[in-house]
Parts: sequence; structure tokens; C-alpha cells
Amino acid sequence: MRRVLEKKEEIGQSARNLARQKRFWAVVGSGPNKVAADEIRIKLSELCYATISSDVVENKKHIDLSAEPLIIVCAAGNGETVIGDIIKDVAIFKAHRASVIVFADEGDDRFNGIADAVIGIPKAPLPIPVILNTLTGHLWGYYAARSIDEDALFFREFRSRLNQMMVEHEKKNYSLYEKIADRGFRRMVGDFSVRFNQMRSNGSFFQTGVKTISDILLLLKYAAGKLPLEDFWHDFEGKDGITSPIDMLDIALGHAVDELSRPIDAIRHQAKTVTVGTSRKEQPLQGIIFNLLRELRFSPKAIVSKDILAISRMQPAMAAIRGYTLYDINNLDMEGNPGDASTISIAERGGISTRMKSRAEDSRILMGTKKTIVSTGRVYVGRGKSDGAPIVIIPLLGETYIIRNLILIHVDFNESLTTQGRKDVLGYRFDDIRNLINEYNLPWDDRYLESIPMATLLGEPVEVIAEEIKQSLRDQGPETKKPGAC
Repeated sequence: MRRVLEKKEEIGQSARNLARQKRFWAVVGSGPNKVAADEIRIKLSELCYATISSDVVENKKHIDLSAEPLIIVCAAGNGETVIGDIIKDVAIFKAHRASVIVFADEGDDRFNGIADAVIGIPKAPLPIPVILNTLTGHLWGYYAARSIDEDALFFREFRSRLNQMMVEHEKKNYSLYEKIADRGFRRMVGDFSVRFNQMRSNGSFFQTGVKTISDILLLLKYAAGKLPLEDFWHDFEGKDGITSPIDMLDIALGHAVDELSRPIDAIRHQAKTVTVGTSRKEQPLQGIIFNLLRELRFSPKAIVSKDILAISRMQPAMAAIRGYTLYDINNLDMEGNPGDASTISIAERGGISTRMKSRAEDSRILMGTKKTIVSTGRVYVGRGKSDGAPIVIIPLLGETYIIRNLILIHVDFNESLTTQGRKDVLGYRFDDIRNLINEYNLPWDDRYLESIPMATLLGEPVEVIAEEIKQSLRDQGPETKKPGAC
């Protein structure tokens, strides 16, 4: 027995290499070693939380090899005739793509060419080999449980980091969309995804349910903002009212931890801890536009996810809402794209809109800017083509996540917004404008933004804004150029 225990490194390496690669296990033995197989099955079931079969070696090839299982063969101590038959049976197991570990007599190398691992056991007269086979199997089960638990630790550690990040986001009152847009969060999710896919490709997580792994794969993409939230609400519809892919990822990680955790405790080995996912209440979207949409009974799900942050960023530039027109959009194609037969009609009005003439009153054909907005799904900010009034047009989704409404909002822009406020409203467009000015060999000053009307800053392409700044600098004279510029 001491000599068997001295082989713990070899036994442990075998367990680490093979235990995580097969979901279904079996233990087999012939003659007296069937008792060893039964004892090993019991201990492996206790340690590894698995349903494991125990069979006579020669019967195994007639039962469930289609599952391509992991098979432990207790062969040490069997007679020469029996060993010859077991060698043939092991070859059959391998032909059915099973992974095979053989406990054989020390010095017997006939299994080396066909088994995935061979553990040599000291020769001894019966019934001692039954005990040694059993001891080896118990030791293998211990290391197998440790190996599987390492996968659980991988998920457990990431889940802990995820929860820490979620707490930080809660302190900052981030909305779901701000959480997903956070660069630190995206980097953390991306780094985990790379390692997760590497381990998955190398055979880890076989003891995890297929649904759990597929959910994690998908939710990582949603949490990193690689897939639109409209698809998340469709893919995970009816999941206990959870509307956040981050919360759903937290729950899926908890399931993975449950399925892979193998707490080894000689006294309470069956008292497995179950982790529970916590659904956090999402911060409601706040601001002048979001408040109006809420009053009109539109939930955040009705807003195209890529528009949420754009609307959040532009709201400080709006001093007031003067009125609105809500339009119904119909006759789009199966993919939600507008065509010649697409129509628009007025569903509801408020404020100054009730006193204004709309083209939709004369013609229901969807055309012009509104047709472009339905096609692109992008928020429009600027001025009306006919009256020059400042407006915002937002596409809104229906139950099937296809655009079913447009809301045209009449606004007063906040022209007194500070320079920093204007930079915040522009977002990444600020860098684009500054880069274009630098390309003209002109100096940059943030105060240039102060003279640009908010409707222009929000509604015109960056090239138009840069050209307006350039023209303004030229009007001021050549002293605005950088020294030495040509």
C-alpha cells in the first residue's frame, strides 16, 4: 500500500489529463476485481458527484460504449488467461473512442500501446490485489475531483471579479448601457473570454452542462457589447424577468460553479454548496428624453441599444421639450427594412406639434429623412427641412424588435452649455473634429466649440463642423496659424 501511495504523482497526472475530458465514466473488473470496481465506483461517485457504472470487463463491450466514456479497468492480480481477454476488451474500448485507464501488475507492459494511461500496481497474492486496485482507484478519484474543482475555481474567481465590478458600477449609478460601454469592464470580460475559449478547446468543462457552457459563450458576447441587446432579450426571453446580460452571466457562472465544484471533505462529502445568482435592479434611464418616452409607455427595450448612449450623451444639450409627434410605421419587410410600400401615420401628438402641419397627414408613404432613420435605426438630431426647427427623431422597436414607431421631438437646445459640456455631448466626435483641424495645420482650442450652434454640433457631420471652424479661423486672419506652418 505504501508503494501505491508513492505513485500519487503518476496517479494524479493521469487524473488531471483524463478526468475532465469525458462526461460519462465506468469502472470495470473481472473475477475478484469486480469487488474493487464496485468500491471504486462508490468512492468516485462521492468525490466527483457523478453517476458511474460498474461492470464485469467482458460485459462492458455489450453495454454503453456509444457514449465514448472514460473507463477504469482493474486488471492487477488477474490470471494470465483473464489478462489476455482484458487486453482484447481494452482494444475494443479504444476502438469505440473511449478513454481507458488500466491498473495493471507492475512490469506488465502489454497495455502500454492501447490504453491512455497504465498505473503499475505491486504484485501480490489474492485477495491483496483487490485492496490495491481499490486504493489506487480511490487515490485517482481524489485527484480527479481536485482537477474538476480547478475548473470551478476558474469560474469562481472571474465571478468574484465580475461582482466587484458590478458593485463599483452601482456606486456610480451606471445604467446597463453605461456598464457595457465601460472600457475596464469590456477588457475584463475580453481577457476572460480568451482564456475560457482556450481551456474549452483543450478539453476542460466536460463535466458542465451543454446549456451552461453555451449560455456563458453567448452572454460573454452580450456583456462585452459585441451583440445587440435586442437579440439578448429575444434569446433569453422570460428568464425570471432579468433584463441584463450581466446579471444573466452572473447566474450562468454560478451554475458552472455548482456543476464543477468538488469540495473534498471526508466527513461531509455530500454536503455540496449551491451558489445562487443575484438579480440586481437596474437603474432606470434618466433625462429629458427618457422621461418623455416613459410617459408615453415605452420601456428601454423599445430603444435601439446602440442609440441609448447617444441619447444619454446628448440630453444635457437640450433645455426643454416643446412638443412631440409619435408615428406608426408599417409594411416593412421581414427583416425590418423599409420599401416602396412602407407607410407612416400619426399615432399621437403633444405640445406645439398639435398646431403644426405634418406631411404624414397628406401622404402615408414613408419617405425622406424618416425612411432613412427607419433603415439605419439611428437617432437623428438637427433641424426640420421645411421650417428649420430644432428636432430629434428616435426610432422605436416593437415586440419583435423591428422598428414600429418614430418619435419626432421638438426641442430647445441649451446654447449656454459649457465648453466641457459640449465636449461631453460630442463624445468620440470631438477627437474627429480636432484631428481634422490639426490636419489643416491649424491650432486647436476647445473654445472653438462655443461658437458652433448645438444643432450643428449634434446634427452635422464632423467634416462640416471642422470646415465651419476653419472658415471662422480664416476670417480672423493669418495669426491663427501655427508658427512655421505652411
